[in-house]
Amino acid sequence: SSIRKTGFKGYMHLKIIPGSSDAAIEQALSLASAVSVNIESSGEESFNQICPNKDYINDVLRPIELISRLTKPGSRHSKVKQTTQFVIGASNETDEAITKRSWELYKKLEMNRVYFSAYQRGLGESDLPGELSERSNSDILTREHRLYQVDWLFRKYGFSESEIPFEEDGNLSLALDPKEIWAIQHPEFFPLDINRADKYELLRVPGFGPITVNSILRLRRNGRKIHSIDAIGKSCKRLLKATEYVKFGY
Repeated sequence: SSIRKTGFKGYMHLKIIPGSSDAAIEQALSLASAVSVNIESSGEESFNQICPNKDYINDVLRPIELISRLTKPGSRHSKVKQTTQFVIGASNETDEAITKRSWELYKKLEMNRVYFSAYQRGLGESDLPGELSERSNSDILTREHRLYQVDWLFRKYGFSESEIPFEEDGNLSLALDPKEIWAIQHPEFFPLDINRADKYELLRVPGFGPITVNSILRLRRNGRKIHSIDAIGKSCKRLLKATEYVKFGY
């Protein structure tokens, strides 16, 4: 190929069209650093609301599963990453359904990354009728943001799908982030001793992210006892929130 002839050493991400042949998919894997088939939706019913002319099982899920098999550890294409994307707000599916499907993609098919794209109404003739059209773009953008927060809880914070809190309608709260809601619902877990808790316990504290937690662990490895939140960094709203959930025993 021209890529090999020119010695190209950059990053190449190829989008695979739903319904592509196995041969086309294998050729894409031989050339790309990453590939993606956009899953669009969590299930066949909601997918048909978005893409009525495509077959969810054969055109979307089957290629995703094929790529998973062809890129598994020890295979010829094991270094190729697979990603996908959901469209948020274009069908009647819930955040809970999307979250469950995302978890399956990560755990069963070893997906490298899941992305989300908010469906924006009022941008053309693609607006959907009825109940769906009554949802505001602002709410849909917030749903996208909340789903990305859930994705981080999966990939960076050690949460499982069963721990994600949903509202009665099956959607994530628009008012609070899911980690804070989990903390509110589990008072027995707090206050957490900042000088004794392990990494994944600390990551459950609202206001603490991976960088802050690594700083705490580094201070502890160096023999420092943490007596106040000021020892971690400059006081801010995020760290002040964390003080509601930790203690400084030693």
